[in-house]
Amino acid sequence: MTETNSAANLNTKNGNFICGVVEGFYGRPWTTEQRKDLFQKLKKWGMDSYLYAPKDDYKHRAYWRDLYTVEEAEHLTGLITAAREYGITFYYALSPGLDITYSSSKEVTALKRKLEQVSQFGCTAFALLFDDIEPEMSEADKEVFQSFAQAQVSVTNDIFQHLGQPRFLLCPTQYCATRAMPNVASSEYLNTLGSKLAQEIDIMWTGPKVISRLLTVESIEEITEVLRRPPVIWDNLHANDYDQKRVFLGPYSGRSPDLIPKLRGVLTNPNCEYGANFIAIHTLAQWSRCNVDGKRDLSLNDTVSADIKLETETEDGVLGEDVPSTLSPNMYHPRQALKNAISEWLLEFNKKKAAWGVIAKPQPCVAPTIPIPIIPSVNTCMSLTSTTTTTVSATPTPVANSNHLQALAEVCSSVTGSDSFIPPSGPVMNSLVSDIKVISEPVLSTLSTSTGLSSIEPMDCNTTPNNSPAHIAKIPAEDDAMVDNTSTCSEASGSMQVEVDGTSPMVNGTQMIIENDSENHESSDNADVVSQEPVDIDKQLTHEDLSLLCDLFYLPFEHGGQGIQLLQEFNWLKSNAYVVMKKSKEEDPTSESDIEEWHLRAAKLNDICNAVNRLFQRLTYCNNRELLYDLYSYVWDMRGVVSLLNSYVKWLGFSNGWKETFMSGDQEPWVFRGGLTADLQRLIPVDSGNDLFVYKAPEVPSSKIYTIRPYLPSDEEAVYAVCNQLNNCTTSSAVADRLIGGFLTLSPELCMVVEDENGVTGYAVATLNVKSYNQKMAVSSIPELRMKYPLDNSISELPQNVQDAIQYFHSFIPDVSEQLCRQHPSKLICGILPSVTDQSICKRLITCVLAALRANGSFGVHTTMSSTDKESHEFYGKLGFVDLNPAHEEYPAIKTMCRSF
Repeated sequence: MTETNSAANLNTKNGNFICGVVEGFYGRPWTTEQRKDLFQKLKKWGMDSYLYAPKDDYKHRAYWRDLYTVEEAEHLTGLITAAREYGITFYYALSPGLDITYSSSKEVTALKRKLEQVSQFGCTAFALLFDDIEPEMSEADKEVFQSFAQAQVSVTNDIFQHLGQPRFLLCPTQYCATRAMPNVASSEYLNTLGSKLAQEIDIMWTGPKVISRLLTVESIEEITEVLRRPPVIWDNLHANDYDQKRVFLGPYSGRSPDLIPKLRGVLTNPNCEYGANFIAIHTLAQWSRCNVDGKRDLSLNDTVSADIKLETETEDGVLGEDVPSTLSPNMYHPRQALKNAISEWLLEFNKKKAAWGVIAKPQPCVAPTIPIPIIPSVNTCMSLTSTTTTTVSATPTPVANSNHLQALAEVCSSVTGSDSFIPPSGPVMNSLVSDIKVISEPVLSTLSTSTGLSSIEPMDCNTTPNNSPAHIAKIPAEDDAMVDNTSTCSEASGSMQVEVDGTSPMVNGTQMIIENDSENHESSDNADVVSQEPVDIDKQLTHEDLSLLCDLFYLPFEHGGQGIQLLQEFNWLKSNAYVVMKKSKEEDPTSESDIEEWHLRAAKLNDICNAVNRLFQRLTYCNNRELLYDLYSYVWDMRGVVSLLNSYVKWLGFSNGWKETFMSGDQEPWVFRGGLTADLQRLIPVDSGNDLFVYKAPEVPSSKIYTIRPYLPSDEEAVYAVCNQLNNCTTSSAVADRLIGGFLTLSPELCMVVEDENGVTGYAVATLNVKSYNQKMAVSSIPELRMKYPLDNSISELPQNVQDAIQYFHSFIPDVSEQLCRQHPSKLICGILPSVTDQSICKRLITCVLAALRANGSFGVHTTMSSTDKESHEFYGKLGFVDLNPAHEEYPAIKTMCRSF
């Protein structure tokens, strides 16, 4: 670093700049061993701080009043001691805001007693966190304090003085610009903190939003003026506790080093998976040592910009963002920082470390009543949306152009919130009683799942976790049948398991081997020893493999270069598929070159698919099983997506001129080996689901393309038309209203359509819980249908199936057999026009819907038909449905068929 530039970076050089990690996410905390490993890395990379604040750790938030046991005290003391030995400041945080009475001397005394205990363990830095709580005071507090901010300031200043004015952090309730009321400058709350909070106490801030894409100098200057001190940034850029389908492996980005002199510090709140955070933390460390922005606007006429020579292509030939070809040590560029970090991360994969238990997502378990936007497996980068408003894209997508990859691109472009998200009620966890695993504590009472949230974001997943002791008495009885199995989420949706027994459990229908430390790996004492055993070069991870991995799982608002290339290639191939579907080359004199270009680009997509497969396989061979377990489910899911795209493109390109390439005998392009089916086969147990993966290849190549995709509101008319055609209804929609209308209205997120170039040719509609569905129908839809189709003498002139539908509306009974509700609670109806000649479509369509139901916690589905409808009976029979025991049939005229999955 040059002498002239060093002044701008004094904060990091004189020790005033706090830089490190906050373990502040929801979900399974890190283990003692992982935290000690973190301290070692922080020291190595020149960072200095760690903030202990795992939202779901036993006595941090829900049970903040409880003192630590002797066993817990030993673990916490060990952590504090280890941090000190590595020169890391250990900040111990408590989150009392859920239920504290600020005016109660008893409550304040409890807070002091808890922090005094931790200070006796050797802790010299503390924090109070008031994030994600209701911004309202109790009646008792209103009598003492003029405002919520004054209540928090009073308690915080008191604690700060009582502990002898140690290093101290405060996380405010209004912790970002979007939560500042009415805005940052005019917020009475923030201004009160700025003027009344002891000046030595540092205040945390996440930026413009909970997850801030950019932090600008102007925004930092604004909050600094209001708080009367520079903020410590609590950075959620790499946090993934709000979405079980995403992990962020991209570099620290969107923050210019120009910010460093204007900040008190930066603490990153990264991925829940400890092993996935190497890049996030390493690149933050690089950033903290720089004072020149490598991504500076080159239009600026300054000497720094003039010195940056750019190239527009990355080493692997991918067109991406401009990367300087030469960077001085004090210049930060995210792509270069990523490259540096990957070189070191590569060594981590070869360290022998054991894995404990089964692969289980650490994020909070999503309640099965929250449907995932259904593009099976493509939702790798998909954020959760609400039950009633499944958002596939930010803008309406034309039906004719919709495809899986477009949906992937659109949902990846934003982090979507939900006004009706129900916080999950998972186990209470304790990370301070074992070095190597997290233990679940017994939950003292039934937990409520009725709290509504404004958004699903890292600091806001469980705004008011109702397992706080003070909240238990307020919990109403839960009477919604669909929430009964909240605590036993399907592993398909990534259920959180914090402790398992020693047997080999079943996960998604596949037996997982719990790897034994003594058999497969060295003891934990030698965990960081890099293996010296000879390794097959084809099984060894490379820099290129990890570069691909990071590009596929980049950042919340940004795809990596190779991820963008994948999106662009597939979209181009899909949009230009007509060139290989032409029956006659004479139609267009340029068709020869067009076809050649299409196949060249299809080959490029195939290369990407092979690279992902290579990454997946090599990852599974790595010595660091702990790291493998952190990343495996993400790479497994992405591999399925990319394989699907590749198979789909091969299907498109399967024409007479290209037949030999795909029919060499090495593979069968008409059978999806991997991709969507391999992905879904893990969701649906193979013993009962494998029949859905056996497709009969067409005997003659066809240019016909069928697409299975999620139902959109604009499809309603077309779906009705298909239903009417299948039921020979030309004058009335009563039959369609009976069969599919309710599903399209009440559970559109569980409906799929099949379309060809002419439009919709089939559908599968479903509901997660037929009992709840019938109750909603009785209240909302049936009264309207009775008015629409009055029961009078004129109906006798209508076709019999129309008469039956009208009679059904007027005699509707919402009751459902208890046996059915227990074993096959979901209901499904499928319809495909006879013009659909691809016999695999029905199976794919059903598979998609079953996967959607499984992901939402259902393991059984049924369908109903007239007892005389032999055609439907045969149709569903081929899809693996079996007759319900006649003894459980309530209506002789109706036949019920069921399927478990």
